[in-house]
Amino acid sequence: MNRIPVAVLGATGTVGQKFITLLEGHSWFTVEEVVASSRSAGKQYKEACNWKQPTPIPKEIAEKIVKTTDEKLNSPLLFSGLDSSVAGPAEEKYANDGHFIISNSKNHRMDADVPLVIPELNADHFDIISKQPYKGGIVTNSNCSTMFLAMVLGPLHQAFGVSEVQVSTMQAISGAGYPGVPSMDILGNIVPYISGEEEKLEIEPQKILGSYKDGTITPAKMKISAQCARVPVFDGHTETLSIKFHKKPTPEQVKKVLADFTGEAQKLGLPSAPSRPIVVHEEPNRPQPFLDAWLEKGMVASVGRVRECSVLDIKMVIMGHNTVRGAAGAAILNGEALVKKGYIKV
Repeated sequence: MNRIPVAVLGATGTVGQKFITLLEGHSWFTVEEVVASSRSAGKQYKEACNWKQPTPIPKEIAEKIVKTTDEKLNSPLLFSGLDSSVAGPAEEKYANDGHFIISNSKNHRMDADVPLVIPELNADHFDIISKQPYKGGIVTNSNCSTMFLAMVLGPLHQAFGVSEVQVSTMQAISGAGYPGVPSMDILGNIVPYISGEEEKLEIEPQKILGSYKDGTITPAKMKISAQCARVPVFDGHTETLSIKFHKKPTPEQVKKVLADFTGEAQKLGLPSAPSRPIVVHEEPNRPQPFLDAWLEKGMVASVGRVRECSVLDIKMVIMGHNTVRGAAGAAILNGEALVKKGYIKV
């Protein structure tokens, strides 16, 4: 396969930078175009970008000239890390021009004709792209905390039927972008509010885990109550779950279902797909962001402390890398799935 030219929208931001690092040396994709705000237009990427990644800017990207969303693009596939304040109309414009956009922004996630996809769980939802009024199409990946919640709930819902969920998140500061949370607000502290996060966790999993038929996604029937906090951790969102099932499982049954789970991404052999989407830890003090965020290159959901709950049925701790599997890595995986399933012709 010839490498497919792609563009990164919002390329100078936190998620955009993560796209650049994850796409370096990708076997299917090559970054041909970088797009950012008018402040960066006409500059070399290395001059426009306040680079905050632990590896250097890839040499082939550093001297690329930054474009704006007003300019035409040549790449058929666009990865969007645009801020939600500008993402909606920009993504629609490019879709009208015939591009396929994989968006990390919230703007189109809940649109009836836009799939909200985790390839291991609901790759069949890609088919709803045909209902969109564009020459190309828009696909979204979920909120970063929703990603790990849905990855865990998906196989459990299929096996036992999930009816109610209580989830509390401890979200890393990298999820707030750069410069993010002021140091005097977060160091030695917990901020028990993240605007819009709780609402996303309470509605997005129903769409992801819903059924697709005849051009319509019917949301899964489960109640979710979420509470979200920002904590002084750099990368890795941790979540505590209590789950009520229609058919109550034992902790051992839950662990087996999660440990054995694979999905369409693994079946298709996608380059970014982890061999195990869910890693189940037996140690009583795991998962931990410091130890586990980068398992399988940051593309897994880690699960631990699975045990009975005295209020609902089962409780556990889950964790994942918020800017990789929760953002840029998830979008790249969706792009790979679109190519492999023939939605993007190469």
